[in-house]
Amino acid sequence: MKKLYHLSTCSTCKKIIAETGVQQKGFVLQDIKTEPITPAQLDEMARLAGSYEALFSRRSQKYRPMGLHEKTLTEDDYRKLILQEYTFLKRPVAVVEGRIYVGAETKKV
Repeated sequence: MKKLYHLSTCSTCKKIIAETGVQQKGFVLQDIKTEPITPAQLDEMARLAGSYEALFSRRSQKYRPMGLHEKTLTEDDYRKLILQEYTFLKRPVAVVEGRIYVGAETKKV
């Protein structure tokens, strides 16, 4: 299975989709804003990534206003926050045949 979790309003995600041609390579695209990730999908991503924290974006515009930068978060907290607010998922997330690639770092793309 080839799947890309992305945000259609994210310019970085748009750029990556265009440059890599994932649609032509058989990827299923899931816009996490219009089609929220399910708990089962998130659990699978965390299993592949090694933790929920690895999937968590501290760059979300809601991170500081919610005071999360002042708290010590647990794995359960990361899971709940990502399911509650789609912008907390670091993106894009690509799952390719049992491997996961999280974020937009050049070497991962």
